[in-house]
Amino acid sequence: MNKIIKIDRVLKISRELKSKGKSIVLVGGCFDILHLGHIKFLKNSKNLGDILFVLLENDESVKKLKGKDRPINNQRQRAQVLSALSTVGYVVLLPQMKTDRDYDKLITQIKPDFIGVTQDDPNISHKIRQAKLVGGKLKIVTKRVSSKSTTKLAKLISKQNIL
Repeated sequence: MNKIIKIDRVLKISRELKSKGKSIVLVGGCFDILHLGHIKFLKNSKNLGDILFVLLENDESVKKLKGKDRPINNQRQRAQVLSALSTVGYVVLLPQMKTDRDYDKLITQIKPDFIGVTQDDPNISHKIRQAKLVGGKLKIVTKRVSSKSTTKLAKLISKQNIL
């Protein structure tokens, strides 16, 4: 089974899973340099249901969110790392999502039972609205571990001239 999918396969896969009585958990992010905070977040999210879908931001979006030197790993590389984790059911390669409506359309296709977030997710109000839109529940699954951020790791690596 290929766990890395493009957005056009989401509807079919989510419908098949729902028809089998499976509950779907949805999370999203950049996941540039995977660290312990990511692992805890993904594991705790997966514990909410049967199948974990990870919406993976594209490189252009990561650059806008995190800065000109990011991502360190391209979307395909990040997807391969995530798909190797047993907690991850599917990694969805996101195209450029320009508006909240773009995300809303995707959420209505997946119809997750749960949306997992960190306690200080900057987009939590949008995700609460999206969960309500599909009759799902938003769950805070972990606090953000600030000492484990990819940005901090990238700065440390750069400072040490490791890359």
